[in-house]
Amino acid sequence: MVEQQVTPVREVGVSAAAARHPRAREMLVLMMVCAAMVQGMAAAMNLAVPALSRSSLHPSPTGLVWIVDTYLVAFACLLIPAGALADRFGRKGVMLTGLGLFAGGCLISGSAGTVPVLVVGRAVAGAGAALMLPVTLGLLMLLFPAAERPKAVAAWTSAVAAGGILGNAVGGAVLQYLPWQGLFVVFGTAGAMVLAVAIPRVPRTARRDTPLDPVGSLLLAAAVVALLYGLVEGRELGWGSAAVLVSFAASVLIGALFVVVGLRREHPLFDPRVFALPRLRAGALGVATAFFGAFAMFYVNAQYLTVAHGYSMLLAGCAIVPIALAMTAASRSSVGLVRRFGARRVVALGFTAQAAGLAIFSLVGPGTPYLGYIACPALALAGVGLALPPLSGGIMTALPLESAGAGSGINGAAREIGSALGVAAMGTALGSHTAGHSVSAAALSSSMDGGFRVVACAVAVLGALVVWWSE
Repeated sequence: MVEQQVTPVREVGVSAAAARHPRAREMLVLMMVCAAMVQGMAAAMNLAVPALSRSSLHPSPTGLVWIVDTYLVAFACLLIPAGALADRFGRKGVMLTGLGLFAGGCLISGSAGTVPVLVVGRAVAGAGAALMLPVTLGLLMLLFPAAERPKAVAAWTSAVAAGGILGNAVGGAVLQYLPWQGLFVVFGTAGAMVLAVAIPRVPRTARRDTPLDPVGSLLLAAAVVALLYGLVEGRELGWGSAAVLVSFAASVLIGALFVVVGLRREHPLFDPRVFALPRLRAGALGVATAFFGAFAMFYVNAQYLTVAHGYSMLLAGCAIVPIALAMTAASRSSVGLVRRFGARRVVALGFTAQAAGLAIFSLVGPGTPYLGYIACPALALAGVGLALPPLSGGIMTALPLESAGAGSGINGAAREIGSALGVAAMGTALGSHTAGHSVSAAALSSSMDGGFRVVACAVAVLGALVVWWSE
């Protein structure tokens, strides 16, 4: 049954989006906090690798990789089904459930005494993040009128990217003074506090009386898991190993089956034909490309600062905060630039800046001063800040407003898959010998050079394709 409209303050339907909801600005801040928190958890985890490898858990190299990436796998494969759930059952309940799972999963991880328990906790937290994140963007599309949605989307996208950067700062501060368990306790406590704030404040939204698609959800999740398994294990087993090649082939075959099933079902998880829409196709590839380049940088930032410059974890985390400022400033200016010059030109400028920043990063060496170093990721992330608002907005506006959850899920899945590809690409370039942070500054710099050149070229080529597809 469709949920009855009670009051404008408590419940929002599609028709209510013609005017700004009374709690729209308050919800914008809360949704930005949620988005930054789930991305911050993903980024901060990379800093805990050395502490975990020395811990009493004694994880194997493969176990360590899965401790880090299980959150990402659960996050990525559930984003689109979670968005569909939010459209079907209303956004408030799905979001609160996600916040509860995120907080609970973090606290399970912090109390884990074995690797399997820690992996389970990470999976629960990732599932919670997947339920939560599509709602944060989908709800904003309902609370703000059409004229104000671009600014809301720009603020949200800046929070997502800045959350990854600030997560490094928070993670560095926590791990400087607390054991690895402290990282999970901090994020779990933050999740519980946000849940307490959200319960009385988040407005209810109308439900859609449409059937769910469990078969499609399982097929999509299996395709994403197979893809991410190959990306994770490729660094350890080799990209030509049988297990990795089989996982990639399985991802393609299951994905094809998902498309066939979706085309034949009356109410699919999402209609595969939506990718025939230029704005959605360009937006999905563009978001994936932007985060591919961004996470390739995130993977080496802390290693470069700690190895080449001898920074502590705390100082390394704080040293990359200026990147968040560049990203935020660019995101804020993006809306006005799109209004004046059009989305295509702004997206082209964004990918040009990102590719240039990545290419210049290949020239950074052990003797490069801090200001010379920080200019590279700042330029690249400023490019991301320019491109993401029109790209994410294109995904959301390409679909009907009542499908905002599914659109947000597609946006999120593109982001997480792009992030995983970026980590895999740079991890392969650096080699497995850098995992313990024991590599020399010269060896790290040499490996970074080639890796950043490849990533910069990929961003330039894919970015050109996105611009070509853009309207």
